[in-house]
Amino acid sequence: MNRTKGDEEEYWNSSKFKAFTFDDEDDELSQLKESKRAVNSLRDFVDDDDDDDLERVSWSGEAVGSRTRPGSFQSLSDALSDTPAKSYAPELGRPKGEYRDYSNDWSPSDTVRRLRKGKVCSLERFRSLQDKLQLLEEAVSMHDGNVITAVLIFLKRTLSKDILFRELEVRQVALRHLIHFLKEIGDQKLLLDLFRFLDRTEELALSHYREHLNIQDPDKRKEFLKTCVGLPFSAEDSAHIQDHYTLLERQIIIEANDRHLESAGQTEIFRKHPRKASILNMPLVTTLFYSCFYHYTEAEGTFSSPVNLKKTFKIPDKQYVLTALAARAKLRAWNDVDALFTTKNWLGYTKKRAPIGFHRVVEILHKNNAPVQILQEYVNLVEDVDTKLNLATKFKCHDVVIDTYRDLKDRQQLLAYRSKVDKGSAEEEKIDALLSSSQIRWKN
Repeated sequence: MNRTKGDEEEYWNSSKFKAFTFDDEDDELSQLKESKRAVNSLRDFVDDDDDDDLERVSWSGEAVGSRTRPGSFQSLSDALSDTPAKSYAPELGRPKGEYRDYSNDWSPSDTVRRLRKGKVCSLERFRSLQDKLQLLEEAVSMHDGNVITAVLIFLKRTLSKDILFRELEVRQVALRHLIHFLKEIGDQKLLLDLFRFLDRTEELALSHYREHLNIQDPDKRKEFLKTCVGLPFSAEDSAHIQDHYTLLERQIIIEANDRHLESAGQTEIFRKHPRKASILNMPLVTTLFYSCFYHYTEAEGTFSSPVNLKKTFKIPDKQYVLTALAARAKLRAWNDVDALFTTKNWLGYTKKRAPIGFHRVVEILHKNNAPVQILQEYVNLVEDVDTKLNLATKFKCHDVVIDTYRDLKDRQQLLAYRSKVDKGSAEEEKIDALLSSSQIRWKN
């Protein structure tokens, strides 16, 4: 996409564009990694920092620890005037109206210093390649990001693409500024040409992949993602691209089917709980929650089955249980919640097991207004005594608190807790019966 001078001026005058710093991660790689977190939500990622060989400077252009620069541009047009700046000498000894153009006397160094101070000056007098490159070298030596980018805009406009790329290939600081600038103004075509020239195939693939964000039609987006599958990504990112394509393919199928079921009005779950939004282009975890909410009991062979999603995208047990619990608790499907944590051993005996920890189970159940009887069952399954007492007290699971103090033979705590229950309640009677029992050997 070609940008006019006006578009480039908007870059400087608009606050919607982020400033470049040498500490910034690669924008597109960061976005890809962020998307990967949604598709593989429990996988950590670390972006490599390849800036160690560069001097650390801020977007203002100052090296870290240096003084603040004296001025900044009000606008790009203020700094890069197409008309040479004119300084008029006194009229004495000079015909009326005659002036001298002092800008023609400015060296590249003088020009860069004026740009750094935000002064008006023209770059048009620098016509030879040597002068233009010297201007760029001076800008880079100033460590001022604004000036570097201003000079790059001038070079982009006045040099052929091949020459510009060739010269920037050996000037890495300026190259990084140009790449950032092209990303910010959305000049995807020139950016792709640059990556192709530099033989930076993975960045070229990332830039191509990023184009899917501009495609609104889900079927066209799916077909575009299919073209990304074979591009030269890293092994990890290739797996992400494949997952992204597969996920959207499934979402399209699920969306079409569920829209039909909802409009037909024959399915109870859609009548009681109408969908609030389309599932298209949602992250994997959102898709799993949706599947656990509307399609929990479906056979594994269907695309919308939660178990199918878990196996296809290799969702970890913790993430699956956490998501399924949130969905079933929201529907108050307590039997499904119970089944989620019930396991059988080889002898046929059942036990409760929670890969996310029963303390988290209790918090989620309370958030979804589970009855006290349900809460008490899971609070009792918390192994750590202090955590169990804190949860039981917090959520008013009186029987759990009373039974725990009884098992601890802590008469003083039980007596203190008696003041927290309603007078004449069953809980108060239970405490009184325990306190008067001769069968318990209290420790205090």
